[in-house]
Amino acid sequence: MRNTRNNIPYRRRYGAPKIYESLLTKGFSLSLKRVQRLMSKARIRSITKKKYRPYPSKEKVIQLGNLLKRDFTTQTINENWVADITYIHTLKDGWCYLSSVLDLHSKKIVGYSFSRSMTTELVIQAFYNAHFSQKPSEGLVLHTDLGSQYTSSEFTQHIQNHHIKQSFSQKGCPYDNACIESFHALLKKEEVNHVQ
Repeated sequence: MRNTRNNIPYRRRYGAPKIYESLLTKGFSLSLKRVQRLMSKARIRSITKKKYRPYPSKEKVIQLGNLLKRDFTTQTINENWVADITYIHTLKDGWCYLSSVLDLHSKKIVGYSFSRSMTTELVIQAFYNAHFSQKPSEGLVLHTDLGSQYTSSEFTQHIQNHHIKQSFSQKGCPYDNACIESFHALLKKEEVNHVQ
């Protein structure tokens, strides 16, 4: 294994598990432990950048209903969506905000919005984009955290107008919205944090 930018397509973004999966798809027969040993011997490892962690809000949060209760299984598309906002540092505008909506069945981002301001309009636009592209039927559940953008009367009214049920994580419990949290973490680790 040669650890150069030109010869390793993942550019030090992948750790042993992803390299192992990639090699299997290319027809190589070897174990994960062997990949780990070879990477260790060649001093190849993924780069992990330090993440920005915002200060938690001290505002009192009223607990709302959690319809998913960490059950992320689905039978079809447009059954359960999860949404969240994440911070992304840009070279031109500094800290910006990405709001994403993910379909739990397809595991695809079905809508997103990007802005320099973390407003209710940001999450409404992400939801609008998702709804416009997917055109879901009534009964869809949208699960989010208890952020003020998602609990605002403006967003709630927007959701109700589309006959969608809202579901919320418990306060300070990212595992309740693990799928979208994981997507945002992966996006930063493998792409965003490598831009200098």
